Order: sequence, then structure tokens, then C-alpha cells
Amino acid sequence: MTSEAPRWFTSSYSDNGGACIEVATNLAAAHDVVPVRDSKNTDGAVLSFTTGTWSSFIAYAGQPRPRPSSTAPSPASWRASRRRPR
Repeated sequence: MTSEAPRWFTSSYSDNGGACIEVATNLAAAHDVVPVRDSKNTDGAVLSFTTGTWSSFIAYAGQPRPRPSSTAPSPASWRASRRRPR
């Protein structure tokens, strides 16, 4: 990656039982990279994203999403209705 060490942090919103990631944004300005890793496996793989890709992901993740309708068909019923007769 680089000779500068990543300074890892976990979001303040990640108090969800350990299913979270760590991000090191200190490399973004100088190296155009945002490394991401699993907070439960800090010696494991690190994914590196460009700052543009990471910014696009954060913008997408922050968009409001409609809640699923309780009247929406289930995936199983949808698949059954899409089957072709033989």
C-alpha cells in the first residue's frame, strides 16, 4: 500500500454486536486510497478503494430507501408466478 501507516477507526454508529468495518481515511488526500478491513479480523484482508469510489459508496449508502410494503409479494410467490407452463 504505502509507507504511511493507516490510522484505523470504527464508526460511532457501529455498536451492533461486532458486525462492522474499520476505515483508514488518513491516506485519502496524499495517496488517493481508502483502506477498509473487518474489525473482527484486523490481521485479515484489506480492501483498498479510490477516494472517488469510496465517496460514491458513502453517498449511495446514505440515501433514504423506501421501506418494503407489507403487501408486497414474497420472493417465493413471485418466482412461482413467473414459472412457465411446460
